[in-house]
Amino acid sequence: MRVVVAGATGLIGSRTVARLRDHGVEVVRLSRGEGVDVTTGKGLDEAMRGADVVVDVTDTASRGELESLEFFGTATHNLLEAAAKAGAVHHVILSIVGADHLQAGYFRAKALQEEQVRRSPMPYSIVRATPFFESVEYMSRAATYGDVVHVAPVLIRPVSTDDVAAAVAHVAVGIPLFGVLEVAGPEEHRLDDLTAKLLAARGYMRDVVPDAHTPFFGAVLGQRALLPGAGAHLGHETFSEWIARR
Repeated sequence: MRVVVAGATGLIGSRTVARLRDHGVEVVRLSRGEGVDVTTGKGLDEAMRGADVVVDVTDTASRGELESLEFFGTATHNLLEAAAKAGAVHHVILSIVGADHLQAGYFRAKALQEEQVRRSPMPYSIVRATPFFESVEYMSRAATYGDVVHVAPVLIRPVSTDDVAAAVAHVAVGIPLFGVLEVAGPEEHRLDDLTAKLLAARGYMRDVVPDAHTPFFGAVLGQRALLPGAGAHLGHETFSEWIARR
């Protein structure tokens, strides 16, 4: 089996490549460093030759809605087109829990990416992950005003990137789901409490203010908006273990 991974050098991509190799499959890495640009299509057809499965774990540098819409719309179109030319039989994308009901910001862009994949004739699988531990850290910086951090007091099951990569790789070597697998962390937290613990572990003396109007990746959230459904696959690494490992 030949699996092409787009976004292979990123946070999830590098781990997904390693997990796929553990499954004993041939992996082709796509990234700008490898001379392939998924937004312009440069080098894409050549890199896709002989692909059986395409795994798309690309991401945007910005979480803004317009930038995300443009990136995912273009990249997904190019990847699906190149995969079809190559004769691939399975297209896997990484999305985010909440994309099916949070129609704003980054979530809207991921929802439209999912729709592109569903409408394609290519057999597909969608892996939706809850926010990574790293995403919580990123948002804590984005919502910092002086010594105060504003955070929505919503429930969350943050997940480690290793657990997400393992799920993506497992799906990639299996038969297409023609649907969605949700992946979440083993523990439920309140986002403001988790942010306070994260900042304390990093040695940052900042006050965390619960603020229901503070957006997360461009969307204002309801209390349970970031929680997965009942059938979600739960990862193994806890927040405490992640902090200790880092």
